[in-house]
Amino acid sequence: MQLTQIQKIIGTIVLQSGLHIGAGDSEMRIGGTDSPVVKDPLTGQPYIPGSSLKGKIRSLLEWRHGLVLAAGGAPYSFKQLAQDENNSAGRAVIKLFGGAPDKAEDQLVTSIGPTRLAFWDCPLSNDWKIEEVDSRNLLITEVKSENSINRIAGTAESPRFIERVIAGACFDFTLTLKVLAGDDLLDTVLLGLRLLELDSLGGSGSRGYGKIKFAALKLDGTDLMEQFHAIIPFNQTA
Repeated sequence: MQLTQIQKIIGTIVLQSGLHIGAGDSEMRIGGTDSPVVKDPLTGQPYIPGSSLKGKIRSLLEWRHGLVLAAGGAPYSFKQLAQDENNSAGRAVIKLFGGAPDKAEDQLVTSIGPTRLAFWDCPLSNDWKIEEVDSRNLLITEVKSENSINRIAGTAESPRFIERVIAGACFDFTLTLKVLAGDDLLDTVLLGLRLLELDSLGGSGSRGYGKIKFAALKLDGTDLMEQFHAIIPFNQTA
């Protein structure tokens, strides 16, 4: 087993609708939002955590390849792969995202090798901030009010205030892919990104939050967009 290359995929994440990835702030503030977005403590600007991307893309790939029930809803792991070692889709997911092995799967862990993907936090695009925010005096985030409606009385109940990064905001996207001899995993990575475009990122996707698209994707400086758009997530042979 030999590491032959570490490839770098870069691009831009463009928000098509407001994005909420919570900061986990449990402090109550009078007049504040109920759920602020995560922000860089040094710049005060919102960012997209790499962990949010990794978790959502892995989940979508597991659903796409029918791996969810095998793990009882938990992330697909070496335990499930050990019971079906010929499952090529499951093997690809474990190679890309890793798993939680125990001693019983030592031989399988050795044959799989190290986790291939690393997702990096995505900062707000400085170019977008200069062109759109600074020049037009825009706010980067908005506070959206929500409530539930009493079906009988028709009245609003339980008001809450959710902070979102505004639609149109752009973030610098980076991931790295370790390539071991014999690997052919790029299409699976691109499939995961395409599935994310079709679904949503962050919280409240069913209410229209977190619609994104990828732009200007490059692999080690080579344009990836044509190959990316050629991926058909739900063709009959995938």
